[in-house]
Amino acid sequence: MLAFAFSDAAYVALAVFLLAFAYALVRLGGTFGRLSALIKGTQDELLPVFGKVGGTVDRVNAQLDKVDVVTDSAVDAADAADTAVRAVSVALKRPVEKLSGLAAGLTYGLAELKARRDVRRAVEVGREAARRRERELADELADAGRRA
Repeated sequence: MLAFAFSDAAYVALAVFLLAFAYALVRLGGTFGRLSALIKGTQDELLPVFGKVGGTVDRVNAQLDKVDVVTDSAVDAADAADTAVRAVSVALKRPVEKLSGLAAGLTYGLAELKARRDVRRAVEVGREAARRRERELADELADAGRRA
């Protein structure tokens, strides 16, 4: 009769385990092979894409450098225009103040002369009106300069 001992069952279990482990290792090897092929394919596909992206980034940077030059030129042009406007403003400010004062002085002086028939008083009123108008215009121009 065949005798089957506990140790024989342990050997059979160990043999089944080793066969299952060997099968798992073979399957794992196949999985690693497919994973290696996937990585190599990804590497073959992505490296040229990275090269193209690098070239695109270089071209974008070159265009941004050009835009920077254009922006600097626009800023320089705006500064030059601002300087020109300020120079014209300074050159015209005093004559405009004087003309405005003259007009106000004549208006108030003639009105005073017409109302009171006193030439000396009309001249005083005209001079005061001219000085007041020149100060008002200077203040208005200063306010406009601060707001701009």
